[in-house]
Amino acid sequence: MIPMPVFSLIDAILQLYTLIVFVMVIMSWLIGFNVINRHNQVVDMIWRTLIALTEPVLGPIRRTLPSLGGLDISPLVLLLAIFFLREMNWWIAARIGIQ
Repeated sequence: MIPMPVFSLIDAILQLYTLIVFVMVIMSWLIGFNVINRHNQVVDMIWRTLIALTEPVLGPIRRTLPSLGGLDISPLVLLLAIFFLREMNWWIAARIGIQ
């Protein structure tokens, strides 16, 4: 029997990763429109951290998706996958009788 805190921990990790993806997308827009500058050390440190956390997952998605010109929908695909995993997490918890 898997204890309930395990499912809560998995959900919290997925929720945190969702936030990281959202911050990465918004920051990429701000950098792209030159609202914030990567020459600032703090901005560059945050950007490199976000890329290090998201690129291992987004890279294979980008290679799988067809080219849409300058439009990158890989974060959207990743967010849909995370939402699916969160729902599956709670469905499994309900199926084994924890909730």
